[in-house]
Amino acid sequence: MIFGMTIFTFVHVVISLVGIGSGLVVVWGLITAKRLNAWTAIFLATTVATSVTGFFFPFERFLPSHAIGVLSLLVLAVAIVARYRFHFVGRWRVAYVLSSVIALYFNVFVLVVQLFGKVPALNAVAPTQSEPVFVVTQLVVLAVFIVIAIGGTIRFRVESARLQPV
Repeated sequence: MIFGMTIFTFVHVVISLVGIGSGLVVVWGLITAKRLNAWTAIFLATTVATSVTGFFFPFERFLPSHAIGVLSLLVLAVAIVARYRFHFVGRWRVAYVLSSVIALYFNVFVLVVQLFGKVPALNAVAPTQSEPVFVVTQLVVLAVFIVIAIGGTIRFRVESARLQPV
């Protein structure tokens, strides 16, 4: 069972990292007004998979990570509907940008939590994850994503995105 869980954990982490990497490409596309269809599909699929697989780890009670997983699935549903059902029409463009950025933020938030929990040097400076260095790190990450959300909302326009090659 330990070996199986180790493989599952590895797969979950790889999916998460692919989701984060592809999500960074997608938000770059938002900021540069480019609709990157293939990257978007990879981002949305792997980010959904990350959230879903997170619920398959053994647990005895509902944890903050589960709340992030639920919230992530909710914003991903908005992004998927805005992109594939409503094709960015009207307010769905802003809904798509914001929900995509929020979904990526949730993944990066969890990445920072995991890094402080698993990397010895980071764990040494913030063992309880309530220390100022951890809080400041998370606030900087949040601030960066707020700037990305604002920039993406302003720059990403369906009209200009249609002119870009797919």
